Amino acid sequence: MKKITLLLLFFIVNTAVAQEKMTTDKGIIYFEASVPFFEEVKAINKNTACILITKTGEITCFAIIKNFQFERSLMEEHFNKNYMQSHRFPKAIFKGRIEKFDLKNIDSNATEYQITGKITMHGKSKKIIVLGTIKKGVQGIELNTNFPLNTDDFEIEIPSIVRSKISKNVNTQLYCVLQ
Repeated sequence: MKKITLLLLFFIVNTAVAQEKMTTDKGIIYFEASVPFFEEVKAINKNTACILITKTGEITCFAIIKNFQFERSLMEEHFNKNYMQSHRFPKAIFKGRIEKFDLKNIDSNATEYQITGKITMHGKSKKIIVLGTIKKGVQGIELNTNFPLNTDDFEIEIPSIVRSKISKNVNTQLYCVLQ
């Protein structure tokens, strides 16, 4: 009987600890830096890792730069080699906090939250404040946010020959389902 009770307590404690952290490695980051009348500049990364500490609302998202996929392989090559220098700066990281987050208040209706933190990429960091929606979905907690990033903030140089064809303001979207 003692063994069964001890085993049962172990599973209860383990389940409670597991609920403090929700994760995914299938988050999606989409970005677009297109300029009207020129070829679309957009990419997607479907392997973004995110961790949410449910007690505090702390969130960390981690993306490997080389995982961004473009429609054209030449764009992808230029993105990695010339702009993002992914051999020197292989990842982008966001560490922040979802303000007033409480897991008990999350339901199937999307609720808007302010997310504050610091994004680091290309060797530079910038504090940002974005709005995101969070709701309970079939697979887990769904987080969706759209925000602009400026290439100048991260010292990402766009060569003068293509400067008029690529926007310095990059529209960025993150979507993930945390479990």
